[in-house]
This record gives sequence, C-alpha cells and structure tokens, in this order.
Amino acid sequence: MADAARSTNRPGALDITRKLAEICGSPFARFAGPADEVAGRTARWVAVPGGPHAAAEVLRLAAAYDLTVVPRGAGTKIDWGAAPAQVDIMLDTGRLAGVWHEPRDAAVAEIGAGTPMRAVQATLARTNRRLPVDAPSPGATLGGVLAADESGPLRHRHGSPCAQLIGVRYLDADGELVSIGESGTAALGRAAPGVGGGRPGGRAPTGTGAGSGPAGVADDPGWGAGGLAGGPGWGAGDPAAGAGWDAGGQWGSAGGDPGRGGGDAILGRGGMPGLDVARLLCGSQGGLGVLVSATMRVQAVPASRVWVSRPVWTPLEVHDLVRAVLASGVGPAAVELDLPVPVPLPRRRIPATHPSVINRPDHPAVTGRPAAGSLVVLLEGGPADVTERAERLTAVLGAPAMVGHHAPEWWGRYPFAPGDTALRIEVPINDLHAAVYALRDAAGAPVPVRGSAGTGAVHAALPGALPPERVASILTAVRSVLIARQGRCVVVAAPTAVRRTVDLWGELPALPRLRSAKAHLDPHHRLAPGRLPGGL
Repeated sequence: MADAARSTNRPGALDITRKLAEICGSPFARFAGPADEVAGRTARWVAVPGGPHAAAEVLRLAAAYDLTVVPRGAGTKIDWGAAPAQVDIMLDTGRLAGVWHEPRDAAVAEIGAGTPMRAVQATLARTNRRLPVDAPSPGATLGGVLAADESGPLRHRHGSPCAQLIGVRYLDADGELVSIGESGTAALGRAAPGVGGGRPGGRAPTGTGAGSGPAGVADDPGWGAGGLAGGPGWGAGDPAAGAGWDAGGQWGSAGGDPGRGGGDAILGRGGMPGLDVARLLCGSQGGLGVLVSATMRVQAVPASRVWVSRPVWTPLEVHDLVRAVLASGVGPAAVELDLPVPVPLPRRRIPATHPSVINRPDHPAVTGRPAAGSLVVLLEGGPADVTERAERLTAVLGAPAMVGHHAPEWWGRYPFAPGDTALRIEVPINDLHAAVYALRDAAGAPVPVRGSAGTGAVHAALPGALPPERVASILTAVRSVLIARQGRCVVVAAPTAVRRTVDLWGELPALPRLRSAKAHLDPHHRLAPGRLPGGL
C-alpha cells in the first residue's frame, strides 16, 4: 500500500484522501496544488486537522502508509533552508490556534501553534500584555516562529523565542501527544485543552514543569536565531545560548550524552531536563516533532518606547558605537543596524574638533559625505526613565543622534527580497565589523546588511542572479574569516540552483549528535526528511 500511496494518481491515493477527509473534515483535506510546496518540493496532500487529536490521527495514518509529513503554518518561511527529500502530507496547523491567558496578571500564556503572531499580540494587548517576540516575517504563526527560532530586534533584551518557552505540547513521529514543561493554563489552575493525548500505554509526558531562567535570559539551546534556515547551533553554538549543543557538539546543560546515552538522554529522562527536549524543536523546521502549542512568558506592555538613531559611515565606526552603547548602562531593548542606506541624506558637518572625530579629519562626519546607514537603539520603560536614558544615550552617540517615537521604516525587516540569496551571519559583536568587511571584499561590492549589531547577528542579501559557483566562492571566503572568530555564515534562502549547489550550513561539528537525536525522535525519517543539516 505504501507504494500505491506514492502517487496521487493511483487507487491507494483515493483511499488516503478519504481517510484524511474523515479525520479532518471534507473541506480540510485535499490533493495538493502547485502552491503547496516546501522549498520547491511539491506535496501530495494537504491536511488541516481541527485539533491536536486529529493531527495525531494524521500522523498515525502517515505511519501506517509510510508517508512523510511536513508541518506548515502561514508558509512565510516555507522556502527557507534545504528542500525536503519528499513531501507526502503537508500538515497545515491553521486550525491549531488559540490563546489561553487567565487571569489578567498571568505571567505566561499557552498559545496554539497555528495562531498568527499578530493575533497573539492583539489578544494579549487586551490585558496590557505582550509576548516579547517580534519575528520579522509578516503573518507568521507562533509555530512557524518557533520552528525556525526566528528572532527580531527584541532578542537583544529578551532572547530568542526559544528563550521565552517554558512548556510545549507536540506530536512525535508516531502521533503521540507529548507534554513537556509547564502548561500555561494548567499553571493557572485548569487543565490545558487536549493535554494527555496519545495512544493508551504510549510514551508518558516528560518534563520538569518550569522554565530555566527569568525573562530576558537568553537560554535557548544554541540553534541560533533563524533556526535551521538561519543556521542551527548544532554546528557553531550561540553566544547567547545556555542549554543545548555548544561549539564542540557537547550537551550544554545536564546529564546524558545523546551520542551514547540512548533514547532516555534524548528525551530528557536520564537527568536531562525535559524542557531541553522542547527546545530541540526550536529551529528544527518540523523535523523532530509537530508543535501543537507552546507556553510562553508574557510581560506588561512598556509604558514608553523611543528610538535613538545615528547615521553611520563604516562598519568600524559601528563597532565603536555599539561598544559605547553597551558600556553606557542605558539598558537597550534592541540595538539594530541598517547598512548601507542607498539614498544619500543631507546632513550638517561636525567640527573637526568634536570629541567623536578628534584626530580624524577625513571622517565622513567632517567631510560631509552622505551616511551609509543607521544605527538605532530602542529604549523601553517608564516615561521619565526612558527620557533620562535617551538623554544619556544621545550624549554617548554624539551630535548626529536623534530621538524619535516611531521605529524607522526598515525596523524589524529583512534586507533580502524573494529571489535573493539570503545570508545570516553570527559572530561575537567585537568581530562583526570584520565579518561585514569580509563579505564586502568577497562580493566585490557593498552588500545590504541589517540586523542586531548588539548581539552580532545580522542578515545580508546577495543578488539572486549570481551563479551558484560565485555564491559558493563568497561563502567560502566569508566562512574562512569567521571560523577563526567563532562565527558562522549560513544560507537562509536562495534560488533553487543555488540551494542545490552550495553548502547551506558550513561546518557542523555536532552533526553526529544531531543524527543521533533524529534517530531517536524520528527513526523512520517521516518528519520533514532532508530539512535538517546533513540531509536528515
């Protein structure tokens, strides 16, 4: 029957379609169309289950017919990373939505994986709360953000989305519902919807029941913001990471060696906190489990927000300014860089005697050359406190600094467009300027760069028309500079020819351990096969 299911034109396909319709309802199960692709790989069926148990039944059906399953949220990052080897069933999470948030002063909320982030923030705003996550992809769902571990400017203060995670419910490759960590609604005195699913006698829920640190501590497992598409920390580690795989491929927090400790070590039973298992799902692009819901930390909406901006001319100047900002004690919520800005902006010159340019008469601020970009710092807090910190910060940044009450147009947006080869660079902040110079030198021209100068994680765009061989040579040159600086450069998204030709991730020392995790959590490679590094 598995062979018959390989084509939607065979009789077995009709049987599968009928069973999917019985599980999800007739309007929510269909043959896939041309738009139902994952990085260029077309699916065979699309199933939109109405709840966790229906989603579990879809996975069990896939197991019975030896079919592969790839989860999809809003599809905003469906073309990121490697193409799966095969997509039989695209499991759409759009109906796994909802925000359970009670009472009004709750510090956590349980959120369905298919809930759009805009809906999450709008719901929490009713009680003057927010999720401190600002992923750049418009329309993204919470599940998609977690599956890619996608971060925006607020990561500087609050860590990646994975850092906000204190509990999760997910479906394993066999369709068993697993609960790990803390359920937001259970913590508030009532059972979370759907908890306790899975086959009778199946795997018992694992976990510790609590998060691993206060909000603001970047305690993600080291996949790195951007997850698989942005470069998982299985290979290089995340400077902000706590638990997880570090640069040497060792488990960073507790007992158990996934390479030798067997399934218990992977599943958080051999002394390893179960929440670490939940965080393995961050950045896994659905390759280790299908997220059903997540319990996230929430916080009060800041009473005041201001953006302090300053024009910049060179990556080295950015380096000096970022160090000054971080040493100033103003407690920024975000420190973002946009470089270069293609439109020249008029500005007045700074006297050559100004402290910020002393002994540098050829500095662009003295000569009057138009700025190449902007460095913008976000401050949040009470009105009086924010005003005082903004004054201190403008004194640190010098005369060109300006205070505004609205984010710049480019804030929280990627520098690349559809069809570009999108890169993500992560490097210690003291070496970010070296990485940008290396990229420019390798490309032979300025390259648009945007992202968190305060954490050393930025994105860049190469023209989509560049041939794959040229992109490969640029990656080789940049990675050779970064490897000595404990940095990495990965391909987030690219045209099909580039994706098939270049090494998307670069060196991954922890690949054997990732392979071990995949073997324990998805031994038959049914979940998004090929999306993980190494073709896993």
